[in-house]
Amino acid sequence: MKKLTLTEAIAPATEMLMKGRALLTVGGETPNTMTIGWGFIGYSWNKPVFCVVVRKQRHTHDLLLTEGNFTVSLSMDENLKPIFAFAGAESGRDTDKFSGHGLTMEKAQKVNAPIVKECTLHFECVTRLVQEMTEERMDKEISARVYPMKDFHTMVFGEIVDIYET
Repeated sequence: MKKLTLTEAIAPATEMLMKGRALLTVGGETPNTMTIGWGFIGYSWNKPVFCVVVRKQRHTHDLLLTEGNFTVSLSMDENLKPIFAFAGAESGRDTDKFSGHGLTMEKAQKVNAPIVKECTLHFECVTRLVQEMTEERMDKEISARVYPMKDFHTMVFGEIVDIYET
């Protein structure tokens, strides 16, 4: 394991996020992971922050709000494309994504949520703010284009407490 600074990790993580190569994982009684393509990494409240955005109808949404911590595991390995596709298409309500689907949970260093062993870059986060997106506060063009069904995301800001490569 190699520890990274926020500065070292932000560019490769952003590239992987933009390519849909990020898995948001939440622990608890039945851990779940899902592919995310939206989010951002930055600095707020004098802390490094990873903001993930999840729609309310996703199984991970309720787990995320309940558990209070999460991990984001990323990889550019082309061989993992089917795993990212699977984790984004199947619901954790119906499928144990860590059972026989090529995804392996591994204990994180500082939070209860596991990391995904097959990935190479990991962020461990503690939830600091949950903010619902609303139509009233959103740009009208974006709202109409991205949310025609009014199924707005929830933004979850997590303080990054550890960053490393495996």
